[in-house]
Amino acid sequence: MYHTDIAIVEANTLAALGLRTILEEMIPDITVRVFADFGALIDDTPDMYAHYFVSAQIYFEHTAFFIEKGPRTIVLCNGNQKFPAGVPALNVCLSQKDLIKAIMYMRSRGHHSSSAQHGMEGTGEHELSPREIEVLQLLTRGLINKEIADKLNISLTTVISHRKNITTKLGIRSVSGLTIYAVMHGYIEADSI
Repeated sequence: MYHTDIAIVEANTLAALGLRTILEEMIPDITVRVFADFGALIDDTPDMYAHYFVSAQIYFEHTAFFIEKGPRTIVLCNGNQKFPAGVPALNVCLSQKDLIKAIMYMRSRGHHSSSAQHGMEGTGEHELSPREIEVLQLLTRGLINKEIADKLNISLTTVISHRKNITTKLGIRSVSGLTIYAVMHGYIEADSI
């Protein structure tokens, strides 16, 4: 199993921790390290990371280092900043839902070839039963347990059992994390969330 390490280089602790939480929910098998400044990254093992999420200020102060990393570097911006062509940027002012969509879009488009090379795709295959997939799909649409039970003509206890099995198999507890998993594995379309 290949393990992926991601670096977040951002002085804003709240933004860095929020992004780390979102990334860990999206890709449970990764390790995300947070660095408050470029010096802390350099003191670590700076070339070991598959991807670098970097604040715009730090990117511009240390452009030579990050240009070498190519598309593995994603600049965290406030939406109104302009970057040279070819520099992937992520608007951190988006809503959580739109931020997740943007990250998934970047993974599927901008990092497609490097994601397989660097293990950004999920490393373990999780065998969900057809019924668990149906429950997962309905969860991602925002249905509550009772609504799922009614829709599938099964008992509430059975729905709860399926949800428990899904979270145990995937290691994902939040509905947003399950939604990301479902999109990444083709169980639902990103546009439907």
